[in-house]
Amino acid sequence: MSQESAAPSTTSFESFIAPAVNPWVIAITVMLGTFMEVLDTSIANVSLPNIAGSLSATIDESTWVLTSYLVSNAIVLPMTGWLASYFGRKRFFISCLACFTIASFLCGMAPSLGWLVVFRVLQGIGGGALQPISQAILLESFPPRKRGLGMAVWGVGVVFAPIIGPTVGGWVTDNYGWHWIFFMNIPVGVLAILMAKLFVFDPIYLKPRASKIDYFGLALLIVGVGCLQVFLDQGERNDWLQSAFVARLAIAAGIGIIGFIVWELYTNHPLINLRLLKDANFAAGSTVMLTVGAVLYSSISLLPIFLQTLMGYTATLSGLILSPRGVGTLIFMPVVGVLVGKVDARRLVAIGIIFTALPLIWLAGINLQVDQAHIVTPIIVQGVGLAFIFVPLTTATFSTMRREEMGNATGLFNLMRNIGGSLGISLSQTLLDRLGQFHHARLAEHLSPYNPQVTSWLHRATAAFTQRGSSPEHAHQQALRLLDFLTEQQAMAISFNDCFWIMGVLFLAALPLLFLMKRPQHSGAPVGTH
Repeated sequence: MSQESAAPSTTSFESFIAPAVNPWVIAITVMLGTFMEVLDTSIANVSLPNIAGSLSATIDESTWVLTSYLVSNAIVLPMTGWLASYFGRKRFFISCLACFTIASFLCGMAPSLGWLVVFRVLQGIGGGALQPISQAILLESFPPRKRGLGMAVWGVGVVFAPIIGPTVGGWVTDNYGWHWIFFMNIPVGVLAILMAKLFVFDPIYLKPRASKIDYFGLALLIVGVGCLQVFLDQGERNDWLQSAFVARLAIAAGIGIIGFIVWELYTNHPLINLRLLKDANFAAGSTVMLTVGAVLYSSISLLPIFLQTLMGYTATLSGLILSPRGVGTLIFMPVVGVLVGKVDARRLVAIGIIFTALPLIWLAGINLQVDQAHIVTPIIVQGVGLAFIFVPLTTATFSTMRREEMGNATGLFNLMRNIGGSLGISLSQTLLDRLGQFHHARLAEHLSPYNPQVTSWLHRATAAFTQRGSSPEHAHQQALRLLDFLTEQQAMAISFNDCFWIMGVLFLAALPLLFLMKRPQHSGAPVGTH
């Protein structure tokens, strides 16, 4: 039997990760970087108006602060495995932390929007590799039966950070200014670098090795993934393919991605090993993660819009109402970490999908008179569902993966979540706008002057405005404008209902993918749970 297929004992596993360090110290070390990086994907969202005003830019121009970070982040993610093997994982991990921390300082000091976008690109380059590297380190640091608990710590950073990002960003911006949403990364980054130097070590099998650089594949990756991210982020703002700029982005993304796939499958020195997708567990798990990213980020983006535009909530209040989702995740994540070693991970993921999808279908029934409890309750349930997804899904996805393939696999896995998030946000915004127009047209069909209910309402509204001092003609125009406003408001409320329902049903449609995955084995080599 080969060394890879053998099932070494726990002792041989621990010696494999030499020198021995308490895995919980390693978990805290890598979680710091992960939490900091994921937080920055959403923390700047609520600060865009302040950034735009401070740097003399429009709100639309300031969205490049988000787009630039996501693009550079997405490009680096799939390259993580190759970069770690080329430079050495510990050295590369510390370099990424340093790059992210320095770029955060530069972002806070940016004198103009152009410089801020440049520094956000550097921040995304440094942060892109932190998620997959930290995931790979954790999977190797814990013995097979305790990996669920280790991944629970990692899951806190991945799930909790984007949930609290808008709330933290709004509070920091209101009290200290937008510069501090970047400055707050500096002490965390310095601490993570010091702890990484002391407690993170490369495994024996993973040493820096020189290899031929796939320059052509790298160019295709940058063009394909970069244009795809910009296309998804800017498409809705520019009416999709009606814009020549967006159409060119779509063409470039298609050529880049297709060319990259073909090139990487046939080149002798691939930048990314796409053959990993032949593994049924990895392919199915990555597809589920794509769906998770789409549902998580779309719901995170839609709910604040609903609360602020239709319910009249402030940004701070809407953030507080959404924060219980993170509480549900935090409470149940350690519980799920214990269950992963005892229960079939696929069953836990199925429970998580159901508990995440049903609250969305629940939210599809809310109206403009709903109280806060009817919004908070499904949000808490959804947080519980997310806790049941991330750790078991990671365990099941990597259960058949060899340890030498871990770097490439974790990079692709996290890229799926990022692309899913971009897809979810973009498609949900498009659906919201298109459905809003559709429902407005349908409701307007009933607003005829021959409808006695409409005529009666207009008479009452006109009389009310007349009593407030308006002339009869002006009062009638005010009543018509009010009727149009109420129609638009109700149309948007119905559109939000439709979007929540569609997201919930699509998420439930991911359940059959779990049948394609093999049951994870908890006894065996590190390979068995990776």
